[in-house]
Amino acid sequence: MKPETPINTHKELLQHLELHKGENELYQDVLEKYQYEQELLALQTELVHLQKWVERTEQKVAILFEGRDAAGKGGTIRRFTEHLNPRAMRIVALNKPTEIERKQWYFNRYIKQLPNAGEMVFFDRSWYNRAVVEPVMGFCNHEQYQRFMAQVPDFEHMLYEAGTIIIKFWFSISKEEQLSRFHRRLNNPLKKWKYSPVDEKGQELWDQYTYYKNQMLAGTHTVFSPWVIVKADNKRQARLESIRYVLSRFDYDNKNLTNIRLTPAPDVVMRYFRQTQQIDN
Repeated sequence: MKPETPINTHKELLQHLELHKGENELYQDVLEKYQYEQELLALQTELVHLQKWVERTEQKVAILFEGRDAAGKGGTIRRFTEHLNPRAMRIVALNKPTEIERKQWYFNRYIKQLPNAGEMVFFDRSWYNRAVVEPVMGFCNHEQYQRFMAQVPDFEHMLYEAGTIIIKFWFSISKEEQLSRFHRRLNNPLKKWKYSPVDEKGQELWDQYTYYKNQMLAGTHTVFSPWVIVKADNKRQARLESIRYVLSRFDYDNKNLTNIRLTPAPDVVMRYFRQTQQIDN
């Protein structure tokens, strides 16, 4: 539909979309995308202020992104980091351990990746590989798994006492949505590389993943290092609300100059408790 009058500004575009959104699904989609991008930009501005405060006060911040395959971890990390100063932040996505690393203490390879003073580090999967992926896929034995589960609360408590702030996200996705995203990956030549043999087993071994996920959440959720569940079937919503959660955790300089909502929606982001029914159960 051709607009009656020329559209020259963002405000005029928004007014036009609002006026005609009921007439065409495309208008509704464009309007939702526009609103999402505007909200994301404001939250990313807040993240820039947060990072400057982290640098100035020499905070050490580690943010862990865990979840089933295709839950949206990598895409969310990109939205967190795309406007941050790369000199004061890192993204960590480790490959499988080397032969030398396999013979070391399990946490050794992750200790080297922890944030320095004034730095934010984003873990695209973390030491919690051993809690879910490795036992499901047979990449560790039962003794190694039990040792990890016994040691991880103490490991995180030592980090906490040393001044490292750990935020642990579990991105919760339904089985149907995971399958849909797998299909979209396979049909997109730019994303086909993301699909791996481990992904292929994701649907087949869904119940095993659920069992080990529940064991992990129940056994490693602590006062000093709690798990935060993000309902992630809606990618845009999960990205915005997880950013809000991180921003809400800190009293940084120039907080909320953008006048954006910083309190995360409680029906999307919540602390884990044993009675919580996540959508990926």
